[in-house]
Amino acid sequence: MNMNKTDVSSRALGMLPRSMVVLAVTAVMAGCTVAPKALTAEEVQDRVKNDTSKMYTEQEAIRGPISMEEAVARSLKYNLDYRLKKMESALALGLTDYASYDMLPQMVASAGYTKRSNYSGGTSIGILDGEMSDRPTSSDERSRSLRGIEFSWNALDFGVSYYRARQQGDQFLIAEERRRKVVQNLLQDVRAAYWRALGAQRLNDQADDIVQRANLALSRSREAETQKIIPPGLALAYQRALLDATTLLNQRRQDLEFAKRELAALMNVPPAATFVLAEADEVTLPAAPRDLARLEDMALLQRPELREEDFRKRISSDEARKQMLSMLPGITFNYGSQRDSNSFLYNNSWSQGGVSLAWNLMRLVALPAMKDAQKYQEQTDEARRMALSMAILTQTRVSAERYRLALEDFKLADQAAQVDSRLAAYTKASVTAKLESELEAIRTQARSVLGAYQRANAYANAHIAFGRLYNTVGFDPIADDFETNDLATLTQRVKAHLQATEKDAFALSSNLFGRATTVNVHLAGITDPVQQVRMKALVTELLARHEITTDAKEGKPLTLAFESSGSNGLEKASWTLKMTDEAGHNQQASFATTIPSNSRASVYESSLMAALNANLGDIKSWLNVD
Repeated sequence: MNMNKTDVSSRALGMLPRSMVVLAVTAVMAGCTVAPKALTAEEVQDRVKNDTSKMYTEQEAIRGPISMEEAVARSLKYNLDYRLKKMESALALGLTDYASYDMLPQMVASAGYTKRSNYSGGTSIGILDGEMSDRPTSSDERSRSLRGIEFSWNALDFGVSYYRARQQGDQFLIAEERRRKVVQNLLQDVRAAYWRALGAQRLNDQADDIVQRANLALSRSREAETQKIIPPGLALAYQRALLDATTLLNQRRQDLEFAKRELAALMNVPPAATFVLAEADEVTLPAAPRDLARLEDMALLQRPELREEDFRKRISSDEARKQMLSMLPGITFNYGSQRDSNSFLYNNSWSQGGVSLAWNLMRLVALPAMKDAQKYQEQTDEARRMALSMAILTQTRVSAERYRLALEDFKLADQAAQVDSRLAAYTKASVTAKLESELEAIRTQARSVLGAYQRANAYANAHIAFGRLYNTVGFDPIADDFETNDLATLTQRVKAHLQATEKDAFALSSNLFGRATTVNVHLAGITDPVQQVRMKALVTELLARHEITTDAKEGKPLTLAFESSGSNGLEKASWTLKMTDEAGHNQQASFATTIPSNSRASVYESSLMAALNANLGDIKSWLNVD
């Protein structure tokens, strides 16, 4: 009976640890179980509040009208996309520094404490006589502490870490090229949005006035049609024309006014904030580029995308070297000092060192496949770079052609706007008491405002095409040292850059865009000042049709000298054209004709036009104009 009680007690004691293990495992499993937890509305609201509070921090307030230069400066300082690229670049730099530490040897310090529930002793058997010892012994204490420090260095790990650090450094340079691209895109986008928004701002009041007058005119026309004051066909045709003009006007207004919101987003201005754009003179953009081959070479040299591919090529090369290095045997050197509190040890403290060699011979089987993969990677990188280069060459050609066409479109829009304005003024001046006359005046004025919108849009498109061409070549809008500049200093730097751009003073261009040919006209032999003004205007108009502009300050001097001698009621008139050509040589051409003595001023003006037309080819050759 006692034996049974003893057996039961033994079984109970044996089951107790097992039950505790089961409970412990169950508790651990319950603690490792993670259930999905949705975000609460309060958490989302807190996130939104926190994000919106940080989006517009550390920004200078808008204190007046925003110029083009300030808009670019605000975008460079406050645009969130650019801030993101800066953070990515900083992260890549930090990872580069971190990767360099992997090349250092390992120095591991260790400490520990162990405790057993019993001794770890054992018996032994004699090797020579085969006798077994029946007396268990132990050389370890049940509880003891360990500590030590060990230095180890693996030559293979050092080589792999070296190439990994080089790859991370190239990743940082890739991040910098992407940041460059964001800066280039910012200038292009701000340029496009600014000129569109400025055009809308200039014409907004006129558009509001003309829309109100147009609505009133439509009401009066319908009333006149109902009362048969004017014929129904005429009234309907007038209403249709007025509705077409108003519809187009509203479309142009929307296109240009949306640009102000785009500009606000680029500058990171709060959506509800209001601001006014500063008035700016319309600058004369450079002429379309001529040397497209040089333009293409510069694009291939400077585009961030191709520079990124250069760095990717280096990364692939380092990856191939790293893979080849991993095929070699690894040599490890180690040395350390240890201490064990075990009292059974003869020496509780000791130092030890060693050299070991490890080589995974099975990796050599993969060597041919690895070389093939490296070759395919190199070919893929080259094919991707060639495809990107071809795309960039195409972009360069297309951008140059778009810019040329945009300049032509602006010229046509400018002429059309002038005609619409003159027609509106003429119609307004000739308004009579008749209703159809007044309605026609309103229609022509609506058309005039629409023409002004189309002109502003064409001018903005010319700037957009210029910015796209500038961006296609890969020019940096400003040096990378602007991070520490305040808004005022950065605005001045951007202003200087834009002025240089307008004068075709690109840092690496060497007269890349073919400076617009400009002359300064001097009239000699004409004493009447009024006639001089008229003649210069005629000369300016004629030369402009042949892509030659006039500038009294910076133009190349072109002298038109008039001489005359008369007899028997006739006058022999001659014009002499003088200029210094591009090579610095003095050039001269003459034209002579016979006119009646004491002719009207228009006759002398006609002789001047005949002289210019007769020698236009010589003038172009002197100026090196195609």
